[in-house]
Amino acid sequence: MRPGVLLDRDGVLNRAVVREGRGVSPRLFAEFELLPGVSAAVTALRDAGLPVVVVTNQPDIARGLLAPAELERMHQHLRARVPLEHIYTCVHDEADRCDCRKPRPGMLLRAAAEFQLDLVSSWMVGDSWKDVEAAGAVGCRMIFVTGAHSDAGTSRPQCVAVSLPDAVEIILNEVRRK
Repeated sequence: MRPGVLLDRDGVLNRAVVREGRGVSPRLFAEFELLPGVSAAVTALRDAGLPVVVVTNQPDIARGLLAPAELERMHQHLRARVPLEHIYTCVHDEADRCDCRKPRPGMLLRAAAEFQLDLVSSWMVGDSWKDVEAAGAVGCRMIFVTGAHSDAGTSRPQCVAVSLPDAVEIILNEVRRK
C-alpha cells in the first residue's frame, strides 16, 4: 500500500464553465480548457512517486446534456497533456443512488483497490463539498481549491489552496518532511 493523490476534474484540472452564475462541467470539447500549471503540477507529483488519479462526477451524461463521445474527447485531451494514472468517471445523476457519485466514496475505493493506495496517507484535491465529504468518508487528507465557483458548503477540509499547483506544493512539502 502506498499514498497517492486523487483529483477532482472540473475547477481543479480544467476551468469550470459558468452557467446561470454557477461553475459547472463543460459540455463541449470546445469549452474544455486546462488550468495553468496543471501538467507541471501533476508531473511533480508523479516524479515524487505518487500515483495520480482523477475522480469526477459527470451527471450531464445521465441528464442527456453531455454526449459520451464528447466526454471521451475531453478525457483524451486531458490524458495527452497530463500524466495521469487513470480517470474514474461517475456518469450517474443523484437519483440513480449509485455508490460512485461523490460524496459517496465508490470511485476513491475503486482507485485504492486498483492502484494499491493507502487512502489514509493519500490526498484528495477538489473544489466542492462533495469532494470534501468523499475524502472524509475514506480518511483521505483533503485540500480544498478555492475559486470563484468552488463550494465547500459546511464541510471542513484540512487545507486550502488557490490552485492545483498550490495544492501540490502542500503535498510535496508533506512528502519531503517524511
